[in-house]
Amino acid sequence: MARRPAREKLRSLSDIYAFFRRNRTPITFLSPTPYNILGLGRWVNNFEYINFFDSFDGSHPKIFVPREHGPHEFRSIEDVNNYLLRHKDVRARLKERGPGYLLLVMFDEETEALAKELGQTIALPPAKLRKHIDSKIITTKLGNEAGIKSAPNTMGRAKSYEQLRKLATAAKLGPDLVVQTPYGDSGRTTFFIKSEEDWNKNAEHLVNEQLKVMRRINHLPGTLEAIATSHGTLVGPMQTDITGFAEVTPYKGGWCGNDVFHDGLEKERKAVQRMAQKLGDRLYKAGYRGAFCMDFLIDTDTREVYLGEINPRISGASPMTNLITSTYGGCPVYMFHLLEFMDVDWEIDLAKVQARWSDFDNWSQLILKYPVDRVEMITKAPSSGIYRMDDKGNIRLVRKSIDWFLVSGEEEAFYLRVYTAGDYRYHGADMGILVSRGRFQTDDRKLTDRAKAWVSAIHREFQATPLTGSSAPTPPAAFGDQKMF
Repeated sequence: MARRPAREKLRSLSDIYAFFRRNRTPITFLSPTPYNILGLGRWVNNFEYINFFDSFDGSHPKIFVPREHGPHEFRSIEDVNNYLLRHKDVRARLKERGPGYLLLVMFDEETEALAKELGQTIALPPAKLRKHIDSKIITTKLGNEAGIKSAPNTMGRAKSYEQLRKLATAAKLGPDLVVQTPYGDSGRTTFFIKSEEDWNKNAEHLVNEQLKVMRRINHLPGTLEAIATSHGTLVGPMQTDITGFAEVTPYKGGWCGNDVFHDGLEKERKAVQRMAQKLGDRLYKAGYRGAFCMDFLIDTDTREVYLGEINPRISGASPMTNLITSTYGGCPVYMFHLLEFMDVDWEIDLAKVQARWSDFDNWSQLILKYPVDRVEMITKAPSSGIYRMDDKGNIRLVRKSIDWFLVSGEEEAFYLRVYTAGDYRYHGADMGILVSRGRFQTDDRKLTDRAKAWVSAIHREFQATPLTGSSAPTPPAAFGDQKMF
């Protein structure tokens, strides 16, 4: 992309606001849904979403969805994004908008080639670097180099349970182990092993992999998003993970949402923030810049904070980060991500920016997967928008809002629809996302009654016809058990 004329350095938030308000360079978020950074277009001129799913029935002014899809069996988000970049309607739209910047959740070398062909600059680190950092083995090494503790662990290979035990014994990890393979969603590539029977059950996934072997600890899992920049690392609010609830996901241990709350864990919050800043600074030295998601573990017995893993990308934590930093800080962190990739000179006191969102209200999100093991054709689906629940647990659409910023209380929630009438729903399908004020999880990690009521109410809004025999497609009809966000 051709360089722009030299500009004065941006030295204040007012300068940054003005820069994005006057922005003329096209900036596009291309993904199955607009979920991850929904609402960013409020702050950035010439911003648009290109999506596979039409979550707003054509009513969102900044969302473009190609007209013709046809039947597809996508195996990953990368497949969807590459399909979109090959689609004639999308190609025409990007050419009409002109050379610009492209944001994506997931992409690969094919995506990079397609983007370049269309005159788009991907405003994220290269796929090769992201793949390297995404390894749980590399995460641990980077953390060690940055002076960040991981849960007691060792690394190596094992062809048998006996060899695994030798690794664990040498590192004094004890018999109750958590074993991870380098790549993949931690809900699917993390194995709990304390007997030979456990090993035998999972051996096919482990024997040919480099393993990270950890002592199993009682812990509270969480995550946060941060932006590694040339001026330091800006850290979003700490989030606790909501995982494995059968009402929300059929996958044991699978991620299904996050809580963002302000009371408690003050010592741990400070430790997590320092950890993220150290990690971001280390990533920047390794050539990585921009947004990353850092998972952490709080040992509930010792209160020690450990590094979990790194998701070097826009992630499922991005919506809550964007919401809190926009609503309470008045400056969404993704503006700073974009500044790292756009041709602009800037410098600002990040500590002062960081302090802007130190105080906020409680919010939660749930990722609703279809929990039933059958394939059905959806005949009716709830619209995206803000719903209100009455004292009997019934809900109604009160506002067809285009994002969640106008949710006014805990009796309301924003629902972002994914699948709609004419689509298939199947075991593990991502049906939609629910965002509300307040908490959906208790301090002792139980799903609240309010959360259960909302999940049940949303599922009641769907109508579907079961399919059997040759009329039933073999999942994945769209994404299978791939985490869409």
